[in-house]
Amino acid sequence: MARWIDVSISTHQLRLFDLNRLIKTYPIAVGKILSSTPTGTYTIINKQSDPGGPFGVLWMGLSKPHYGIHGTNNPSSIGKNVSHGCIRMFNHDVLELSSSVPIGTQVFIHK
Repeated sequence: MARWIDVSISTHQLRLFDLNRLIKTYPIAVGKILSSTPTGTYTIINKQSDPGGPFGVLWMGLSKPHYGIHGTNNPSSIGKNVSHGCIRMFNHDVLELSSSVPIGTQVFIHK
């Protein structure tokens, strides 16, 4: 798969790559100390529009159960360690990212 996602917990950045070429960098929110974002390599296994609750306009589920990349109804949280482990994005950013990556895209999460 040519496109892949790099998530840096420490810099609050999600970067979209096509092979070795950086396409775009997005600001994100990540997990709190007690519910930290899990590190490792996962894949996007599903997408759901308008998931309801705090998940904003879109949910992209990861191969680690109960974790995903999603929008937010609290845009002031972006850039902070506030989630229950998921990766939060601005709603317009998660829509753009979702349209750029298919299900099966690899997501590499690191500190």
